[in-house]
Amino acid sequence: MLYTKYLYKLVNVLCLLMFSSITLASEAAPESAGSWISILPPVLTIATALAFKRVVPALFLGIWMGAWAINGFSLFGLWTGLLDTFQVFVTNALSNPDHTAIVLFSMMVGGMVGIISRNGGMQGIVNHIVKWADSARHACIATASLGLAIFFDDYANTLVVGNTMRPVTDSMRVSRAKLAYIVDSTAAPVACIAVVTTWIGYEIGLIGDSIGKMEGLDVEAYLLFLNTIPYSFYPIMAIAFVYMVSISGRDYGPMLEAERLAYKHGSGHATTVGTKNEETESIEPIEGKPQRAFNAYIPVAIMVAGVLVGLYVTGRQALTDIADPTLQDIIGNANSYVALMWASLVSMLSAAVLSLGQRIMNLEEVVNAWFHGVRAMLMAMIILILAWSLGEVTDILKTADFLVGVLGDALPAFMLPTLVFLLAAATAFATGSSWGAMGILFPLAMPLTWAVMVAHGQAGPEDMHILYSSIASILAGAVWGDHCSPISDTTILSSLASGCDHIEHVRTQLPYAMTVGGIAILTGSLMSALGSPWWLGIALGLIILWLILRFFGKLSSGPEHAQ
Repeated sequence: MLYTKYLYKLVNVLCLLMFSSITLASEAAPESAGSWISILPPVLTIATALAFKRVVPALFLGIWMGAWAINGFSLFGLWTGLLDTFQVFVTNALSNPDHTAIVLFSMMVGGMVGIISRNGGMQGIVNHIVKWADSARHACIATASLGLAIFFDDYANTLVVGNTMRPVTDSMRVSRAKLAYIVDSTAAPVACIAVVTTWIGYEIGLIGDSIGKMEGLDVEAYLLFLNTIPYSFYPIMAIAFVYMVSISGRDYGPMLEAERLAYKHGSGHATTVGTKNEETESIEPIEGKPQRAFNAYIPVAIMVAGVLVGLYVTGRQALTDIADPTLQDIIGNANSYVALMWASLVSMLSAAVLSLGQRIMNLEEVVNAWFHGVRAMLMAMIILILAWSLGEVTDILKTADFLVGVLGDALPAFMLPTLVFLLAAATAFATGSSWGAMGILFPLAMPLTWAVMVAHGQAGPEDMHILYSSIASILAGAVWGDHCSPISDTTILSSLASGCDHIEHVRTQLPYAMTVGGIAILTGSLMSALGSPWWLGIALGLIILWLILRFFGKLSSGPEHAQ
């Protein structure tokens, strides 16, 4: 009955749009580009995602609506638009060489993560770090540090850190809620801003596709992403706040209550849930085989070094007519797509060779581990391809041109990062998917930001901080909404891997996420868009967060418990 009700609502929406638009068909068919009709695909996508909490159907419907508009809003166009959704727009997204490079890179990185998970390399890193966890405070710091060490994939991070550190934190009477919070806050925030992760291919793909729609902007997608990292205020502050909480031993709100219960009655008190499931067991290393940290360190180091070497080589090849180019010129002319593909292939092969050379796995087991890692990336790649397709639709319909015409003079450029942050947060919260929110908003927000900057005469090098901050706000807002959402996949996985009741995890983490998110907007997004240096926003934000923890947080154990 629930799905019937949702289906009925969706049919009503589509029928309303169809019949209202048919009356305008003669005026909207070829002229719909740049008109109010151009905003229907992204609006329908966002509305469907919010209503049904599913990203893939939302993106598909948005593309279909756009294809219908391009075909003239006739009844026949409704059918041809459906066919074009797959045959034209998805095909175009896949046939783009840069898009193909991003898909292959992401698959190879996923495969590499699968191999080093199975050959014991990641477990070897864990074994080194947990030796230091001899107190509650050290256990929390070790958990956070392990989250930083496994930076290359948020799912692997969550499952490895949660399952491994749970016995350690239990023995030190750290609550499962605190463990889940640390695990969750050092997974996506780390993966979204680290230089080479399973997120990077997805993010670079969306950024690169959006750059093609921004007239007058000539920059490499990967280099543009690197420039946005200092403006990723929420991820940076969220990671720092985890360390503040871990080092100080102070908590507030529901987390303080959970910590005090754990100190009195043990970590599993009222929070333990079953964690036996296929998803958490599949990442475990092969039993009876050595767990050597270098089996993970070497492939990851090769991948990072491979990206740098690839950028240098491709940049040098592009400047053969210049005898002595500077490093800035070389990197500026590099082909980041080629560099990422080279690095991912070599790192994956190195992980396979290490596993075979030490006889940890045979060839069949290596292939199976690689395939498991690749399979984990499949849904992300589907979302990415649909996002590219929606981006092409909005480009044809000139959605950004229409929005700039309506908002260009009324909307101050400095407000864009904050508005983008809030919209990304709302979308991720409602859908439970930070990747879905990014896929929906990148094709719309980046061209809009650039066009508003151009309209206000703020598209010079001295104003690029607005664009950097807006791009970072999409990433940061998506992660923030994902952290706060009870239906988020990483939130659910963090609960499972940590053995914490899911609602307990959401209830205890939410005040921390809201605190950091609010400060990130005030001292980060707003101040930086007004021209304040990014480092000042981060420094001021961290000081405020420390003061909040110092004056509102209380110690949950030991003699100070009575304070």
